[in-house]
Amino acid sequence: MEFADQHGWREPTIGDLLAAVRLFPGFLASGAVAWLFSAGLAVPALAETPSRLDAITTSGTLRVGLTEDYRPFSIAGVSGTVEGIDVDMANKLAASLGVKLEIVKTSWPTLKTDLEADKFDIAMGGITITLDRQKVGLFSTPVFASGKTPITHCGNEGNYQTLTQIDQPGVRVIVNPGGTNERFDKAHLQQGTIVPWTDNATIFDALAEGKADLMITDAVETRLQAKLHPGVLCPVHPDTPFDHSQLGYWMPRDVIFAAYVDQWLNLLNLTGEHQAILARWLP
Repeated sequence: MEFADQHGWREPTIGDLLAAVRLFPGFLASGAVAWLFSAGLAVPALAETPSRLDAITTSGTLRVGLTEDYRPFSIAGVSGTVEGIDVDMANKLAASLGVKLEIVKTSWPTLKTDLEADKFDIAMGGITITLDRQKVGLFSTPVFASGKTPITHCGNEGNYQTLTQIDQPGVRVIVNPGGTNERFDKAHLQQGTIVPWTDNATIFDALAEGKADLMITDAVETRLQAKLHPGVLCPVHPDTPFDHSQLGYWMPRDVIFAAYVDQWLNLLNLTGEHQAILARWLP
């Protein structure tokens, strides 16, 4: 393993060690750590290293950013409570840390700026892992796999099997601004009409009412919305989406906290608790 900067070789730092542990799980078990120490690395006690993990446990609060408008991951109820897969997961994460949970409402257009402004410790709620987002923060290991596919009025599924069929003059595609759905539509639709709908919580009701011909979104959402609008909205080939993506939890750049989240997810998968939460919410 080499460590270099603009001046050539340099002494490895504690940041190098933490990054290597996160990127290569077998790193700790190898002789590389001993080499780092023998190479003259002065490693302060981890307790003395400022980290978000320390800040959370000290404050007694875990701040989780949720858009509260994306079923089945997070949705605000009529009583003001928030529920969904990632509300359950956020409660589990807070409990593992021994702290209380504080849900911080964010939105798809402001998600990036809210993360950069340190409004929350971790963003959850169905966030697609992208390289642009990776430039800003760290993602957990993937928690869900999906892909973009259409949902339309039942009986019209045959009209929107391909992007060529969708990208036609007069075809209206409704979209929530600020997320990967909008980026997908803008990248693939030149002739069809993109209809922005700012309220993601009511976008499928708008589609059902005929304000658009279809929506392109994650396959998991099309299945759920078809269940919530039986006989009205139907997914189009959700098992074979147009692309493939993964969802994860998005955090500011702190490898210690990110490593904790990954280990927590690993243990939740080993015990079956994660799968049980998914089964509760997915159709």
